[in-house]
Amino acid sequence: MPREIAFYGFYFPTLTVLFITALLITWGVDRILAGTGLYRWAWHPTLLRLAIYVGISCALTLPVYR
Repeated sequence: MPREIAFYGFYFPTLTVLFITALLITWGVDRILAGTGLYRWAWHPTLLRLAIYVGISCALTLPVYR
């Protein structure tokens, strides 16, 4: 995968695109978890959301930068 992605003449780092993709995936997972009521059992729901985002972004980034 290239290190930069061209979008209408602007060059974006691949990490930026992957982080935005991870944000969209996290948003979908968050909607599912909120619908099931999992956040009621979490000690700190915001911290759980952050951990899910970090896990998804790492899972997307590791194969690219290996």
